[in-house]
Amino acid sequence: MTVFTRRIMGVETEYGIAGALSPEETARYLFRPLVARYSSTNIFTHNAGRLYLDVGSHPEVATAECDSVGQLLRYERAGDATVNRLALTAEQALQAEGISGSVYLFKNNVDSVGNSYGCHENYLLGRDMVLKTLGTKLLPFLITRQLICGAGLYRDGTFLLSQRADQVWEGISSATTRARPIINTRDEPHGDSQRFRRMHVIVGDSNMSEPTFVLKIASTLLVLEMMEAGFDLPSLELANPIKHIRDIARDASGATPLLLKSGTTISALAVQQIYCDAATRWLDERPAEAADPELTYAVDLWARTLRGIETGDLAGVATEIDWVIKKTLLDRYAGRASEAKLRQIDLAYHDIRPGRGLHSVLVSRGLARRLTTDEDIADAVEHPPATTRAALRGAFLTRADAVGARVTVDWVRLKHEFNQVELPDPFTNVDERVDALIEGLG
Repeated sequence: MTVFTRRIMGVETEYGIAGALSPEETARYLFRPLVARYSSTNIFTHNAGRLYLDVGSHPEVATAECDSVGQLLRYERAGDATVNRLALTAEQALQAEGISGSVYLFKNNVDSVGNSYGCHENYLLGRDMVLKTLGTKLLPFLITRQLICGAGLYRDGTFLLSQRADQVWEGISSATTRARPIINTRDEPHGDSQRFRRMHVIVGDSNMSEPTFVLKIASTLLVLEMMEAGFDLPSLELANPIKHIRDIARDASGATPLLLKSGTTISALAVQQIYCDAATRWLDERPAEAADPELTYAVDLWARTLRGIETGDLAGVATEIDWVIKKTLLDRYAGRASEAKLRQIDLAYHDIRPGRGLHSVLVSRGLARRLTTDEDIADAVEHPPATTRAALRGAFLTRADAVGARVTVDWVRLKHEFNQVELPDPFTNVDERVDALIEGLG
């Protein structure tokens, strides 16, 4: 079985939107600069990611192809900065027309009336992995993963670990909106279909906490690596994954019993501990050239989080795990704030505007940990990842913008007039054909 020492990952983030006008009207102001420049609300940006207006008036950013967890974190945060920049411009346009008020963008997954929008993770796998079989083995990890990387949600007097747990209806499906599965099996590799397939995970929460985001991606990546390598993992196939995912969301102790198809039961916390222990061993066996400091940090945070849940003492991860940070904040107001106020606090936690969103305020006060710098994010907004196919797409787009050339791009193709280059290998960051295509732009 093929085992890659390099990985390609990406994340798609949908944002909630609010303002003085309706979401539809606010979104029009948000995307007005793109329509004016590109005649479209669906573009690829200079950093090689995709920015577009999704169904339901949700701005969405899909990161470019990244080959490390730290790189992906920077480009995911660059997405926040990009849409926040659009929101600032939209506010100016609204004010110029005599419409007062702010534009709010929320990196969460459920609005005030219960509508859900997603955060999708993408992981490149070898073609010999059968997604449905892999997915069955992966489900126990994914439904319990909310213990370590849920974003938390206050609703009807109850605190849930995950915003997405109540929004999924199937374990594995080729549909995304109708069925809302945990794993989407649509065969769309965005690359050479003879070599690659794409694992599309749509059950995860959007994370404000950078350490939690790193843990979410790194833990999933390591579990996929272990499965692809045939690493020794016990069989934990569940009898009813969908029922359990909702139960786990309501039990921060991790004690929720999960019924296995074998007829035995195991706690949600024990499932996560099995995967965490295996990942610790796997780190020692991974090739030296595949070493990634974010993976080491993530496994340490994983172990600390599980230990905190088991002992009931979460002080050791109080600034790193999203749901813990949010619950600590809400607990300060419990008993002296109305339900409406608590819901407002929950929502304001996800406001991406620096200095206004509660998570950013907690970061400034040392109550939430940050892993990136402003310089990291500013660079990722303007430049593509240098180590993947994204470097070629970004260079092509930047040059086309500079000379005013009309071009067409997608994840695999670059086209100018009658000249087209296909890039089926996402690991390729140098290509003479692309150099010639860029030269031909003038």
